[in-house]
Amino acid sequence: MRRRAASNRAAPLAALALVVLCRASALAAGNDGLALENPAPGVYVHYGEQREMTPANRGDVANVGFVVGNRCVAVIDTGGTRAVGKALRDAIARVTPLPVCYVINTHVHPDHVFGNAAFGDDRPQFVGHAHLAEAMRRRAPNYLAALNRDLGEAAGGTSIVLPTLAVETTKTLDLGGRVLELRAWPTAHTDCDLTVFDPTGKSLWLGDLAFVGHVPVVDGSLRGFLDVLKQVKAIDARVVIPGHGRVAAWPDAIASQERYLARLAADVREAIKAHRTLTETVDALAGERGGWLLFDAFHKRNVSAAYAELEWEEPQ
Repeated sequence: MRRRAASNRAAPLAALALVVLCRASALAAGNDGLALENPAPGVYVHYGEQREMTPANRGDVANVGFVVGNRCVAVIDTGGTRAVGKALRDAIARVTPLPVCYVINTHVHPDHVFGNAAFGDDRPQFVGHAHLAEAMRRRAPNYLAALNRDLGEAAGGTSIVLPTLAVETTKTLDLGGRVLELRAWPTAHTDCDLTVFDPTGKSLWLGDLAFVGHVPVVDGSLRGFLDVLKQVKAIDARVVIPGHGRVAAWPDAIASQERYLARLAADVREAIKAHRTLTETVDALAGERGGWLLFDAFHKRNVSAAYAELEWEEPQ
């Protein structure tokens, strides 16, 4: 029992040490470049601002990064504009002369995919969930129109780049001495969520299946989101990169998110049981405001999405 207690005490300390190490290893990339963090050998992350897109941030609001092998580089998400993608490509060139062979998009949202156009000269395979191409065809024109409207010149050169390699269930990508394991998930945050696991560095890229600080966003299925979160906990990761927010201990990184989503489901089910209308429910459910960034921008949307999904489910 004493040994187990000592081990339990050591785990949080080890997790804290990991976060401190990651923060200490941030690489300043100059006034006009992207700052990178190096949380595991060959793994580089740039943290987007936890804000909505504006001309000032040029759409740099989601985490992007890359993994370096012996033969080539895999990029994981590219940012919200071509300008962010170009800055990421420049950052890669500062780290390694190796070519970019894969650009992986974790899902369809514009802050993760609109930097793709900056990688055209590399002629990489653009990789995504089997549903990503259709989701981009359906949504991206409206996303692009909104981007040009809201960002103006900062959105210059941004265009839609569809995936050329689809992941139906799982797929491995060989970077030379380093293999990435990709997995396509059922509908959760969106209907095209893809995760990337690097067994070499035990780094797990969750895209927007993980929010740290930023309030979670439901754009697929609330029930599916909660189910997928249970499943991803089985992945033996050490370093976890969320779609928004800093690297955090695993699986503690998603504990607050799970709590928020579980409460959202419980509160909406209770409102439906009480025969509240959608408008009444949206106005009444304050949720877990404390500590969440962008709560006012997304919580009511989450309530609306949850209500639409849960209204017709079988009684629990």
